[in-house]
Amino acid sequence: MERILARLDEHLHKNDYAAAERHLLYWLEEKKDVPAVALPLYNELMGLYRKLSRHDEAIHAAETALSLVKENGIEEHPTAATTYLNAATVLHAAKKTEKSIPLFEKARAIYERELSPYDTRLGGLYNNMALALVALSRFAEANELYLRAIAVMENAEDGGTEIAITYLNMADAAVAEHGLTEAEAAVTDLLEKAKELLEEHPKKDGHYAFVCEKCASVFGYYGHFRYEKELSERARRIYEGA
Repeated sequence: MERILARLDEHLHKNDYAAAERHLLYWLEEKKDVPAVALPLYNELMGLYRKLSRHDEAIHAAETALSLVKENGIEEHPTAATTYLNAATVLHAAKKTEKSIPLFEKARAIYERELSPYDTRLGGLYNNMALALVALSRFAEANELYLRAIAVMENAEDGGTEIAITYLNMADAAVAEHGLTEAEAAVTDLLEKAKELLEEHPKKDGHYAFVCEKCASVFGYYGHFRYEKELSERARRIYEGA
């Protein structure tokens, strides 16, 4: 698995999603009868299809992964929680947010029981679940989870990029709840905090490039066009040099 995932990372760091898909499908065909390999591969495939907005394929991968969890009797294992989380994120991206919440809750129950309070997987769960709650106008619950995500990532090595994303998510949540005019001061503060973290982050690798890409459009949405362009160019240079 380490070798397979290392090769997948090489494709993703080059932004070569077609090669990443071929790589995953090849190994899924080779190892479809080995659950310990197939399940993490389906989890990766979910994320890839979600990133590419190929929602039907992402949902199919999620359903297959959830079936593997049940067939192998690992419904209460952290591995299952990761699958619940990824499947929930897929459903939210496909505008099936109401259906995502029970899966988020199952993942949260297992993670909070089985993992350290500072495990970065918890931070990712809180962030993604909060996004879904904002879409359902459950703002107080979402804000609590964003703060929990920040608390986790503050104790993580290289957690600054994830905190930056959380700050931008909080800005969007403030606008969704209060409107752009009333939330203007909060948005300005949150964007400045996110920018500071992006600028001081030490590792300029493929993951950093992905974060820059993801954050660029948010800065552009709020009128920071120069910084949007700067982040996009930064990501392009990293991908081309990978």
